[in-house]
Amino acid sequence: MANVSVYNMEGKEVGKMELNDAVFGVKINEHLVHMAVVQALANKRQGTQKAKTRSEVSGGGRKPWRQKGTGHARQGSTRAPQWKGGGVVFAPVPRDYSFKLNKKEKRAALKSVLTSRVQENKLIVLDELKLDEIKTKKFKEVMDNLKVDKAMVVLGEQDQNVFCSAKNLPGISTAIADSINVYDILKGDTLVLTKDAVAKIEEVYA
Repeated sequence: MANVSVYNMEGKEVGKMELNDAVFGVKINEHLVHMAVVQALANKRQGTQKAKTRSEVSGGGRKPWRQKGTGHARQGSTRAPQWKGGGVVFAPVPRDYSFKLNKKEKRAALKSVLTSRVQENKLIVLDELKLDEIKTKKFKEVMDNLKVDKAMVVLGEQDQNVFCSAKNLPGISTAIADSINVYDILKGDTLVLTKDAVAKIEEVYA
């Protein structure tokens, strides 16, 4: 089992913690991590783009000139794609880009990312993260104490004071342990977990 240091909000080491190898010490599957990121980005796409084909553009019902004898190339409609104001050949239409990964693949991808954060020394465990009030300055002080600029902060349960305090800090995202995903973890340079979050993650994914 991997041993990691546990820090307090002042950035001082207050102990050690053993991480479960079933979650934080698995064999990294880069293909599944890639698929999880592609899925997250694809599911975010609106897919609402639209352009008109030649059958949808108004006008063009009359043949612009007779078929033969004019010296021009034959034309059937002024709304054909080669005309100004004509339709688009393979026009984009509204569609759903999302696709699904099965449950085992999602879990394996998440474990791979958590393991990579441990191996790269980009995982910080806090004994607790509690604020008396919503104050961005206080949250920023905690991040500065940990020497972290860009990170995902994960708590064991919802804490409005912490989440609202972190909202305006660029590069900082927050989540609770049972809603983390591969893409959000990779977006931050560092993963900051409270001890409660570690326990919940190990309970869910071990």
